[in-house]
Amino acid sequence: MTATDNTPTTPTASADHSPRLYNEDLAPATERKWGAFSIFNVWTSDVHSLYGYFLAASLFLVAGNTFKFLIGIGVGSLVIYWLMTLIGKAGVRTGVPYPVLARASFGTFGANVPALVRAVVATFWYGAQTSAAAGAIVAFLTRYDGPKHLNENSHLLGHTGLEVICYLAVWAAQLLIISKGMETVRRFQDFAGPAVWLMMLILAIALSVKAGTLSFSVDMPAKDLAALAKSATGLDVTPGSFAAIAAIAATWVTYFAALFLNFGDFARFAPDERTLRKGNVYGLPVNLILFSLVAALTTAAASKVYGQVILEPAAISAKFDSVFLVLLAALTFAVATLGINVVANFVSPAFDFANVAPKYIDFRRGGLIAAVIALLLYPLHPWDNAPSFVNAIGSTMGPIFGVILVDYYLLRREQINVPALYDENGEFRFQGGWNIRAFVAGAIGAVFSSILPVYGPSGYGATLGPYTWFIGVIVSGLLYFALSGAKSPLTASAKS
Repeated sequence: MTATDNTPTTPTASADHSPRLYNEDLAPATERKWGAFSIFNVWTSDVHSLYGYFLAASLFLVAGNTFKFLIGIGVGSLVIYWLMTLIGKAGVRTGVPYPVLARASFGTFGANVPALVRAVVATFWYGAQTSAAAGAIVAFLTRYDGPKHLNENSHLLGHTGLEVICYLAVWAAQLLIISKGMETVRRFQDFAGPAVWLMMLILAIALSVKAGTLSFSVDMPAKDLAALAKSATGLDVTPGSFAAIAAIAATWVTYFAALFLNFGDFARFAPDERTLRKGNVYGLPVNLILFSLVAALTTAAASKVYGQVILEPAAISAKFDSVFLVLLAALTFAVATLGINVVANFVSPAFDFANVAPKYIDFRRGGLIAAVIALLLYPLHPWDNAPSFVNAIGSTMGPIFGVILVDYYLLRREQINVPALYDENGEFRFQGGWNIRAFVAGAIGAVFSSILPVYGPSGYGATLGPYTWFIGVIVSGLLYFALSGAKSPLTASAKS
């Protein structure tokens, strides 16, 4: 396939594609209606969530002051922009979703492994975000005696009756959106992103007015601030130190680890690379820095108004005297969570599960599978410790990302035979549909990024914890480059 910077050629799968590898949802995109505004709102929908705010507010405590916070977030946001644009270009040029692109490096059937890794992560976060949205609604409803009584006196599946009702309501609303397909996803996120930005500004302004000052600092003894920052983020660093700033940047990058893999699911609907870059510039460094600044302002103002540091925006809004503002906040946070779940946690597993059995699972059925798994996980509520889960999740996906980037940019030099991605006996068959070199490189990278931080020397995890995703990317990428032959693109010589 050849492509220019602004007018990519949309490849098509050949007529003799394998039914074990192809359905219409996995085929190269032919309609490219996602403009820069829609790409921008991929990021507003992904970041403007309860957990996105929580992480930004927590990292603000780690920074020690606003200037250092903006340095850490700024550096991290620029790295995110660069990496997302790299993987996005592959999506624009090939027109294929993440699990299909992974066939080029992991093999036609081996790609199911990295696809399912991403799907598992998505279903976890789907449940976590749905639970957070339900919590925002519960916080509003319990202001009234009837719902409050229900919440205090009924219990089911390890939750209160009101929590279960709200969870199911949010769960069903998301399922309705995803069942309509990618165009409905685009229209929904174009609404959700700006709506959440507006609510965040209202929250920050209302608290600043109530505090009587525009403040970007939290009045707390350094020792107490360090303890609170560690409990919120898991980062054992001195607030305001160079190590703290570096950890902020690394953690911010790692937060996006899942979408580093599958941003191509959205970028492939952009008409050209210029549109992609424009949407990414405004949606990533510009939007991320401004969003983080608002989160810092809100956290600082709330600490002065209520005399305590509150990191959850739903908990802050629940304290408002105005019923209207509380209701507006609850609805907006619910919409925000719908937005991130649809973008980050529904689209990817929909394609990932479809990739496993394209003949039987299409995009809608793949999304339904993810939703059902998240529903079954609800009684176990495994996402209670979700903030500290960020680095662990990111580190498991770093090696996969390293292999895919090296394969596409260094070995294949941005040239992929797209029809062969749908041919089980073609160029990407490798060893029976599996590229052993990719799995060896990924497994060794995972040792450094996922296993050693937990089971290795105590100093490894304590010192390198925030950077394990980067270690996984580098180790697996370099090893895959060496195993595959560094001088020329991969060939189809290894067939069986």
